[in-house]
Amino acid sequence: MHNEILTIFDEAGNRTGTAPREEVHRLGHWHETFHCWFISKDQEVPYIYLQLRSEQKQDYTGLLDITAAGHLLANETVEDGIREVQEELGLDLSFKDLIPLGTIPYSMKKENLIDNERAHVFVYNNPNRLEDFKLQKEEVAGIVKAKFSDFRRFWQGKIHRLQVNGFQIDPHGHRITIEQDVNKNHFVPHDMGYYTSIIEGIESIFLISPVVTEDK
Repeated sequence: MHNEILTIFDEAGNRTGTAPREEVHRLGHWHETFHCWFISKDQEVPYIYLQLRSEQKQDYTGLLDITAAGHLLANETVEDGIREVQEELGLDLSFKDLIPLGTIPYSMKKENLIDNERAHVFVYNNPNRLEDFKLQKEEVAGIVKAKFSDFRRFWQGKIHRLQVNGFQIDPHGHRITIEQDVNKNHFVPHDMGYYTSIIEGIESIFLISPVVTEDK
């Protein structure tokens, strides 16, 4: 995985060549990724889905993240990114089922990692039950969902804990129910501009109106 060859870009989005993934993250080259956010409605209440990253991952282990995501290799198109959903979640989707939110550039930095991404972001209106997810244990340890209205308020800073519900796979392969409140330390640290973009995009696609509620 870490010897993958990625296409690299300048800040303006112009292709400048290719480089190994390790070099891309070490030197901070801009590169392409595929992000897919799952949304569903239960009794007309919208929910957003999050993956729990596997403890086997090199970075951000055990944190909540985009439903399915990954790097686009140098020989891949954006459409090829659908493989991330199939590999990580075990769901056989068609690219035409995805709704595009556009390309969102953003950066994440930590020790020994400069992650400058041009993220091709999509939304999927999910009809599947949690029981239908067949997770790739090397990548994903669990799937949870949260009310979209709470997710919005959480990232707007109006509430400081978010209730999530779903399941996690234990070391023996058994599913354990998750029902807990999480804070921002439980999430991969994408910047606020990224979350604002995807929240506004999902609202516009699904005609979800921001609801004025009392802060908890």
